[in-house]
Amino acid sequence: MKHYIGASNPMRAQFEPKADYQAEHFAWRYEAGVGTITLNRPERKNPLTFDSYAELRDLFRALTYATDVKVIVVTGAGGNFCSGGDVHEIIGPLTGMRMPELLEFTRMTGDLVKAIRNCPQPIVGAIDGVCAGAGAMIALACDLRYGTPATRTAFLFTRVGLAGADMGACALLPRVIGQGRASELLFTGRAMTAEEGQAWGFFNGLHDSASLLDAATKVARDLAEGPSFAHGMTKTMLSQEWSMTIDQAIEAEAQAQAICMQTEDFKRAYEAFAAKRKPVFGGD
Repeated sequence: MKHYIGASNPMRAQFEPKADYQAEHFAWRYEAGVGTITLNRPERKNPLTFDSYAELRDLFRALTYATDVKVIVVTGAGGNFCSGGDVHEIIGPLTGMRMPELLEFTRMTGDLVKAIRNCPQPIVGAIDGVCAGAGAMIALACDLRYGTPATRTAFLFTRVGLAGADMGACALLPRVIGQGRASELLFTGRAMTAEEGQAWGFFNGLHDSASLLDAATKVARDLAEGPSFAHGMTKTMLSQEWSMTIDQAIEAEAQAQAICMQTEDFKRAYEAFAAKRKPVFGGD
């Protein structure tokens, strides 16, 4: 969960702000509590490289300790989200590697998904155009996803002779769209249309390309104005309860909610309700 660390807390130095982060392999922008990651190789439909995989992994891990970033938006430049691993910069070199090196690579790609899922902030995907392979997995790892009528999402690993089981796809995708639908997409590698994605629950909404990022950013800003500690608790429980029984989940939520009831934000919400005004949350 996301913890509030006050300015006078002796641990504050361990929780660094990320507003001024200088990205090397993608674009980073921060405004009003929202950090925006833009995959920006539009001439190639924003493919990933070994370096961008690693930098994304490391940034999401670091955002766990950011004091200023409340919500994260992930998007792509030039009308596409991400075409997956770069054919020439990743796929080609992989064909010449031996098993230990290949395992290091596949673990690194999986670590990116772990970092996204373990990042306590809500993560909003703004997904236009091509969303394929590892790009589809980044989208799937987001907490909320918004697309356009032009979005095509393809888990196309079988198209390059690999298993559909990549970066956690066989665990995550069935939970989002159902076992049968996930099985079809992972076996065939065909693209899921935007309309299918919305009907199946992959997308939370569709917008035209011109307004997609604004719509996703509005959702992010609304969340950033909310109780960030409680949002972090919600994300934690959504993840942890996958492996719980119903009784265990109910008990875990009782404990989680009791913790949230000790926050100042809980008191602020009550006081604002009593005064008939909108609460201003502080994340503590």
